[in-house]
Amino acid sequence: MRNFDVLILGSGLAGQSLALRLASQRRVALVTKMTLEDSASGWAQGGIAAVLDAADSNESHIQDTFTAGAGLCDPASTRLVVEHGRKAIEWLIDQGVHFTRDESTSLGYHLTREGGHSHRRVIHVADATGAAVQETLADKVRHHPNITIFERHIAVDLITGVKIGKPQLGCLGAYVLDIDGDCVVTFNASHTVLATGGAGKVYLYTTNPDTATGDGIAMAWRAGCRVSNMEFIQFHPTCLYHPQAKSFLISEAVRGEGGLLRLPDGTRFMPEHDARAELAPRDIVARAIDFEMKKRGLDCVFLDITHKPADFLIEHFPNIHARCLELGIDITRDPIPVVPAAHYTCGGVVTDLNARTDLPSLYVIGETACTGLHGANRIASNSLLECLVFSEAAAADILSSTPGKHPKLPQWDESRVTDADEQIVISHNWDELRRFMWDYVGIVRTNKRLERAMHRIRLLEREIDDYYVNFRVSNDLIELRNLVLTAHLIVRCAERRHESRGLHFSRDYPDTLPEAADTVLRPARPR
Repeated sequence: MRNFDVLILGSGLAGQSLALRLASQRRVALVTKMTLEDSASGWAQGGIAAVLDAADSNESHIQDTFTAGAGLCDPASTRLVVEHGRKAIEWLIDQGVHFTRDESTSLGYHLTREGGHSHRRVIHVADATGAAVQETLADKVRHHPNITIFERHIAVDLITGVKIGKPQLGCLGAYVLDIDGDCVVTFNASHTVLATGGAGKVYLYTTNPDTATGDGIAMAWRAGCRVSNMEFIQFHPTCLYHPQAKSFLISEAVRGEGGLLRLPDGTRFMPEHDARAELAPRDIVARAIDFEMKKRGLDCVFLDITHKPADFLIEHFPNIHARCLELGIDITRDPIPVVPAAHYTCGGVVTDLNARTDLPSLYVIGETACTGLHGANRIASNSLLECLVFSEAAAADILSSTPGKHPKLPQWDESRVTDADEQIVISHNWDELRRFMWDYVGIVRTNKRLERAMHRIRLLEREIDDYYVNFRVSNDLIELRNLVLTAHLIVRCAERRHESRGLHFSRDYPDTLPEAADTVLRPARPR
């Protein structure tokens, strides 16, 4: 049994920034599946959108977010995030993040523009913003006396008051598998925060790290929380297409700085799909690429920025330039082969403006949450901003209450299970799930495809539940169990939306309904 004031599951920007905001007054446990630096936040290239230039305005940023979100952005959440943008960036600068400078601007920092934005408002650290931010915060987290880090630990499930016959107590902590120690540890906490990221690994092709397995969404659902808008899975238009380039993203900023999408013969195609061409929101660009690839039987399309000076490209995109060069692609001379890939989970666990969920003492922040900011399609570079603003909101709410007493919790019971007799069930089911989700619940959907996907999901669920009941838990089993449940929630939401809106495009319902409404799912009962 480990007792803490606050248990944070996940070590991305949301989790680390929250830990630092709490640590002066609370004892914090920070649990992460891999190492402290491993997260989707660390993979973010483009930057963080915020109103920092005098020519820009909060109203413009809000309107751009609304437009990309296709009528589903929550006005209060959007305004909260945008109006706290400058403060969030200043906090990062105070922590020591060295954003790319540009002394020719009044601000002193270089701002780039990305798809869907009407102004240059994306502050960045070259083309590796997430990594720079994560490294800066991780150094502080590692050396803070009030933060205890548990690397290579994965949560199995939340512990709620239902476990001890007192459902009114809400969330009391979590059971967590020590991956290397091969044992389950009971964490007892006054407040628990899910910051476990998204669910990109539910798809065969994704820009996400291997840790993005929908853990927080699945755990919150099992604990009795609502989830919303899971049908809106953002497919990033430009993932590098190369057999040796697993999950390597070509930043939105490449198009923001003038990159053009071309067919193999060099013909541009985006102007035929949208007046904003390459700077249209991601859902439009991804669908356009998907359309052209299927229409012409292409393996990929090409992103061409060779018309820009070589020095400019090497200065602004050093990591993309270096990685492509390793694979024999010189972006100063060669167009970059790209394909869409699952990128961001716009839906998630329903929260309020303080990051609180339906379950008392449980908070959700970052990609795991559905705050209402992203609506039906996340605009570029709003995600890291959301992490910062809602971590601040959650910290304020947690610090406003006094840590409660730790009730006695039941230990994890393995008395009726055995070691797994074979692992092939897990690896086979994992592969099957990701393939049929890509085929049936991808960029373009139909009723029949969704029906086929749900049929297979139900078969997998029965098989995995039987495996879970009879054998000791492992990292792979926990992730697969969460992925299948997350896939179930994605398909259920998609089946309920009888229109095409934002990231959800259905051939059976190609029109957009006049009134926008969230897709909210409610669990039958908490466990």
